[in-house]
Amino acid sequence: MAQDFTFRLHAQDRLSKARAGSFSTPHGNLETPVFMPVGTQATVKSMAPRELIECNSSIILANTYHLHLRPTDTLIRDCGGLHKFENWDRAILTDSGGFQVFSLKDISKITDDGVWFQSHLDGSKHFFSPESVIQIQHNLGADIIMAFDECPSADADDLARKNAVRRTIQWAAQCREVHAETPFHFGYQQALFGITQGGINKELRKKCTTELVAMDFPGYAIGGLAVGENIESMYDIAEYNASLLPCEKPRYLMGVGMPGDILACIARGIDMFDCVIPTRNGRNGCAFTWDGKINLRNACHAGDFQTPIDSACSCYACSGFSRAYIRHCIIAGEILGIRLVTLHNIYFFIDLVRKARSHILEGTFTKWKDTVLHALKIKNRTGMQ
Repeated sequence: MAQDFTFRLHAQDRLSKARAGSFSTPHGNLETPVFMPVGTQATVKSMAPRELIECNSSIILANTYHLHLRPTDTLIRDCGGLHKFENWDRAILTDSGGFQVFSLKDISKITDDGVWFQSHLDGSKHFFSPESVIQIQHNLGADIIMAFDECPSADADDLARKNAVRRTIQWAAQCREVHAETPFHFGYQQALFGITQGGINKELRKKCTTELVAMDFPGYAIGGLAVGENIESMYDIAEYNASLLPCEKPRYLMGVGMPGDILACIARGIDMFDCVIPTRNGRNGCAFTWDGKINLRNACHAGDFQTPIDSACSCYACSGFSRAYIRHCIIAGEILGIRLVTLHNIYFFIDLVRKARSHILEGTFTKWKDTVLHALKIKNRTGMQ
């Protein structure tokens, strides 16, 4: 199943579990660690594909739940798949839609066969099963697709977590079978990743991960974190779960996160990251810099005609626009302001993991990471060196 998707491990840091690798896909090679901008509805908010390429993005995400509802996965299939639909010729990953469905607490019904839910758009009823989720993702045509899983909330009790793990294992096996039997519509294969669950319960994490690894997926995601648990628990479980996964397969931590959390989790053996933080903060005028986060709406930037968002950054937004100008655009309600901040944030996150990879290859990752965390004023909270 994984013959066309090869992961190669090129280096590992001597003082941590950080890894530098590469993962081949039909639409390009992913150098890991990698950050994947989120394009929920087949668009990274306010960004054109050309701008994402200028930010050195090698892969973006799209959301199965949202695209199934609008414009529908069958329409995207008829167009020729997501790559053609959104004019993107690099890699795409689609999630299973499970996180979105299970977040609809008041309008979803979970059974062992799948989940009934109501559309947030018009209230119409829909059913997601392992079979339908795979069929939808085949219609979308992403390079990497995700097995259907149940994501319990952070405050779920052990019985709820056990049931979620049981269903996740059952559904992963069904997804794998359907994936193997369903034709690829667009002339290339799609890599199906399994998703581990279990919350912060290590026994359940081990059970779920062991059974998924036995199914031999080409890659694995760690799900059910960054859903409300404290940061120390998130780090601990991410590291523990990563240690249970095969070293020759990519490891994807879903929905994380802030720059400091990404570095901390790279140090714990994670290869792939996604999060809406760069775009969401960009729309609010908040920018990430190598000296920490700044709010460009603040009045202190109104007369700063000389300083770009980040003097250490070489993105388009920082190449010729001052903080004063960008603040003016934001305050005036001009779309260019939030577009420039969003572009910068995406560039920053991709550059962060690119630099991390370079330092892993050079054998200097841990020292560099600690220097960056200090500059970002982020405490290294769990003692990982």
